[in-house]
Amino acid sequence: MSLKDILPGKLGFGAAPLGNMFRDIPEQEALATVEAAWKDGIRYFDNAPFYGAGLAEIRMGEALNGRPRDEYVISTKVGRVILDEIEDVSARDLGEKGEVFKHGRPNRIVNDYSEAATLRSIEDSLKRLKTDRIEIAWVHDVAQDFYGDEWLGVFEASRKGAFRALDRLRDEGVIKGWGLGVNRVEPIELLLGLDGPRPDGFLLAGRYTLLDHARALQRVMPLVTERGLGIVVGGPYSSGALVGGPNFEYAPMTTEIRAKVARIKAIADRHGVSMKAAGLQFSLANPAVAAVIPGASQPSRIAEDRAALQEVVPAAFWRELREAGLVHPDAPLPGA
Repeated sequence: MSLKDILPGKLGFGAAPLGNMFRDIPEQEALATVEAAWKDGIRYFDNAPFYGAGLAEIRMGEALNGRPRDEYVISTKVGRVILDEIEDVSARDLGEKGEVFKHGRPNRIVNDYSEAATLRSIEDSLKRLKTDRIEIAWVHDVAQDFYGDEWLGVFEASRKGAFRALDRLRDEGVIKGWGLGVNRVEPIELLLGLDGPRPDGFLLAGRYTLLDHARALQRVMPLVTERGLGIVVGGPYSSGALVGGPNFEYAPMTTEIRAKVARIKAIADRHGVSMKAAGLQFSLANPAVAAVIPGASQPSRIAEDRAALQEVVPAAFWRELREAGLVHPDAPLPGA
């Protein structure tokens, strides 16, 4: 089954901010944000145990509790098990995302991609989410940004463990689909080159955005389209860099990225286009993309995302971006 058959719409909800990503978000604000997404008609919610060591799942479970379960789709992730014991949050080794969830719960996070851990992770997520099922399971972060030179070993452990377990759960009808949830293109390429596992799609964060798309465009999108799979684009605003935030890729913006954002914004301003509309509509223009899931930590952001999706962007804006070399010559553009 393709992701496009599973997902209920082009706009989903990325729950990383509910895990106190970058800041300590008050409980009521977090719950109100999910409520705003529901009222807006969003019915796809993506989560992960890693987001605040279970905090995002707990909050989402609370916010969606009592909603008709057949009306929405949940994806969450495997590869990390959250324990009851407490650890020193500042001593965690989280690769490039060390500071991202320092305001989350202090529960110990164990990286484990074995079959047993995959099944346990799903069971634990179901309890936190207060639900009897998830539709999609993503194998989380089997890539260089977390594991450096060890990433291929982690990928191999996943191949023998998580991939086989999820293939089986999908075939048994326990879940509807599975794939990788990663911030890098290479693990997707590697998985698509294997004979064995049969993923249904991928969650690719930060790699098919207006600011960074060349590698995914050339290496992954054609393969995904060819096989009838789908991509969920996470981080369409590049950790906020595209829309006025200070971060790109979970870290402070470089001078080079800041200059690129300024060039795009100058063209957008000239055409009366919002940066959110430019970002969301660019990502969705690729036929491989099934949905985008911007993260939101405030109710007002949901309305902004919806408006960005519906905004009419003139073709001249996209032409000028192309002529300025700000989008790859082969990238599909909206309306083309």
